[in-house]
Amino acid sequence: MKKKETKKNKNKKSSYGIIKKTINNYVHRNDEKTSFSVLEVIIIMIISILFGVIVGYLINYSRSNINKDSNLSKIITTYNDINNNYYGEIDKEKVSDAAVKSMVEALNDPYSNYISQEEASDFNDSIDGSFVGIGVEITDGVDYTTVIKVFENSPADKSGIKVNDQIIKVNGNSVKGLPGAEIAKLVRGKKKTKVTVTVLREEKEIDIDLIRDTVDLESVFSNIIETDGKKIGYINITSVAANTYSQFYKALKALESKKIDSLIIDVRDNPGGHLQQTKQILSLFFNSKTVLYQIKSNKNIEKAYSYSKETRKYPIAVLINGGSASASEIIASCFKENYKDALIIGTTTYGKGTVQKTQTFSNGTTIKYTTEKWLTSKGKDIDKKGVTPTVEVVQSEEYYANPIEENDLILKEALNRLKESN
Repeated sequence: MKKKETKKNKNKKSSYGIIKKTINNYVHRNDEKTSFSVLEVIIIMIISILFGVIVGYLINYSRSNINKDSNLSKIITTYNDINNNYYGEIDKEKVSDAAVKSMVEALNDPYSNYISQEEASDFNDSIDGSFVGIGVEITDGVDYTTVIKVFENSPADKSGIKVNDQIIKVNGNSVKGLPGAEIAKLVRGKKKTKVTVTVLREEKEIDIDLIRDTVDLESVFSNIIETDGKKIGYINITSVAANTYSQFYKALKALESKKIDSLIIDVRDNPGGHLQQTKQILSLFFNSKTVLYQIKSNKNIEKAYSYSKETRKYPIAVLINGGSASASEIIASCFKENYKDALIIGTTTYGKGTVQKTQTFSNGTTIKYTTEKWLTSKGKDIDKKGVTPTVEVVQSEEYYANPIEENDLILKEALNRLKESN
């Protein structure tokens, strides 16, 4: 509080100083005069009046804005009354967080959320496509968590942690009975800091020293499926994070270097993500004359054009289902409306046609709220409707019981159609 008052007084003094300097300069340019003329007195009076008006306006500006908005005034008044009059101790951060959370929940929008400090870390990881840690995926066990995945080129990979290792200690402290989420917090930390993990492997305890580093999350997986003499490229996009385009581009180029005849882009159960990454992916297939999608705000509609000269001409099948949402629906709709030789195979998508903005506060909490709607390249609104396939295929019960390639009817339909294409 003292700092604000000091800054305010300092600004006030400096303002007076400017006026004083202006008057003095005027007098100093007239050395012969030892007293003010009538004209000089009038000028001084005018300057003083103007200064008073400006200062008064600045002081009352914020007050008038608050008074005009009775809702804002109500929030501030309530907070101040509680802070000044509540008989017990107050956790101010907890109170303000609760107010923010309630405001977001009052929007009654499923895509507008308050994200706690604990949840924000996982949310940011999924959006950023990376995290700082040792690079393992773990699952809860009876007493200890077990490593089920080691990320390639991660600290864990370089230090020799293996799948099926049980984590029994972190920095010498037992983690017996702790859930995986708690252990994840212990092994994460600042980049280039040290952590010691003790694992149990074949009944032997092994201490492993690791230096935490950035670990990239994989959101793109690819391979080539050969059938009836045709090479069909397959790219699965599981989410659209900040590093998804770079992974997609690398995968696409690798497949094309092996002379694929056609391509499958699988966005089933893809919840969406970064709009800019989606635009970059689509720009690999459409030239700059193509509208990829449109953004509708409460003011206008803007068309998002491809920024690339690249195009592809080989047949493409996009696989979708009810779990395909947001950015993955943009991908499917763009191919459906613009790509000459494209098939959209599967079932109708989720139908999320809105765009969210995030705001992160100094205490680590985050709010996410809807700011716009997106429309397809042709201007269609898919919100709560979804993107319909050009070839509808419903999965069998066998697939849900055992989701392997042999039971995947949607993938089989795509392969059959593409191998018959020219």
